[in-house]
Amino acid sequence: MKRREEKEPNHERWLLTYSDLITLLMIFFVVMYASSNVSTDKYKKLSQSLSAAFDSGGGKTIIGNDSAISISDPSTKVIDTPTVESKTAEENQMEAIKKNVDKYLNQNGLSADVSTKIDERGLQVSLKSTLLFDIGKAEVKAESIKKLISIGKILNKVDNYVRIEGHTDSTPINNYEFSSNWQLSAIRATNVTEVLISQAGIYPKRISAVAYGENRPVADNTTEIGKAKNRTVDIIILSSKFSKTENIK
Repeated sequence: MKRREEKEPNHERWLLTYSDLITLLMIFFVVMYASSNVSTDKYKKLSQSLSAAFDSGGGKTIIGNDSAISISDPSTKVIDTPTVESKTAEENQMEAIKKNVDKYLNQNGLSADVSTKIDERGLQVSLKSTLLFDIGKAEVKAESIKKLISIGKILNKVDNYVRIEGHTDSTPINNYEFSSNWQLSAIRATNVTEVLISQAGIYPKRISAVAYGENRPVADNTTEIGKAKNRTVDIIILSSKFSKTENIK
């Protein structure tokens, strides 16, 4: 029986392995380059799509979120962007509260001392300092506390955050109690805040006091009429947009 002739070994087989390696490296670098050029918007859209898919399929986390929020966890709190409907509902609510405050002011003869308006920040109720305080003083007058409480209870019908802002005119003050308009406006705002908390039932974490002194006038400080307009304590019911800046947990 004849022996088969032995074939010479193929010394070029390494070229196949080499070419496969080069191809894989090329694919790897193409993928890396493509990944580095994914736009933020496209990534967000991909993340949202994957999140929805995981949600419908019983997934556990949201892709692209460093904190890996659990979709299935009911205790997870997600802050939604306000919709047109929610904004409209809030505006209607603010208008309704404004009408109630205006009604109370008219019925109690306070329209000359208290004004209301709605702007981008929310509902603003401005009380002239003469209604609440004696000249150069910061203690709320006893006869005005009941009026302040009544207004506060109307405003307390919403859960929005409340900011109390103290304002003065530009006349310098320097008495045994206060060395500046900053101090006067700060203590006035604080005293109003404490009345609203203790007697109008506004939750302490929902309210804050701010002092501006004479630095945010709404009228000309060169006239007595203008100065009177600048001496106020403003109660601001913040809209949802500005309530977020409070960052209260």
